Amino acid sequence: MCGNAMSSQIDPVTVSASGKHTATVIFLHGLGDTGHGWSYALSEIRQPHIKYICPTAPKMPVTLNEGYEMTSWFDLYTLNIGGREDEAGIKKAAALVQGMVEEEEKGGIPSNRIVLGGFSQGGALALYAAFTLEKPLAGMVALSSWLPLHESFPDAMKVNNESPILQCHGDMDPVVPYKFGQMTKSVLSKMCSNYTFNTYPGMMHSSSAKEMQDVKEFLDKVLPAV
Repeated sequence: MCGNAMSSQIDPVTVSASGKHTATVIFLHGLGDTGHGWSYALSEIRQPHIKYICPTAPKMPVTLNEGYEMTSWFDLYTLNIGGREDEAGIKKAAALVQGMVEEEEKGGIPSNRIVLGGFSQGGALALYAAFTLEKPLAGMVALSSWLPLHESFPDAMKVNNESPILQCHGDMDPVVPYKFGQMTKSVLSKMCSNYTFNTYPGMMHSSSAKEMQDVKEFLDKVLPAV
């Protein structure tokens, strides 16, 4: 299945470093989206030493959307708290993302110069992949997101409980409700020593200029030029 996911995945959109490449951001889009939109958003806040990789998920039938086929990192059965989760799919997708970290390492970028991030379903996968990775990361970014398979933590946690985390959520989000973000905060703030949660009043299931500025400041801090 991992191989199928890899083969059906569209080549990632990459915003190359404009200077000497010393750090990488891997950013995962939300359900039904592609890497293109986020590659544009990240290019607006880019730093010359950072490469930004925005992969596109494979297409699959999504139970939440009545089996309609769309780009999705894993199946979604429900957005209800405590609802059934696609554990096998989440773990397979996490292995795919962890493989991208390894590819960057082969290219000379150590894991502690790599940030995993994402929006909505992509942010959920980024958190799970980071926490189950056995290598230290520079940090994590989760926008309008949640922690999947949360009951498996902290037991499933490997080494990234001390890596900086920026979680952002709009308090008017109708898709991934703000209370999901708050519940994730209650788990992560106990589990992780370097954690920030930002609330954006009036923001729905989207991003904003203020949020992207906060992401830029976070990336500048955890991936400084060397």
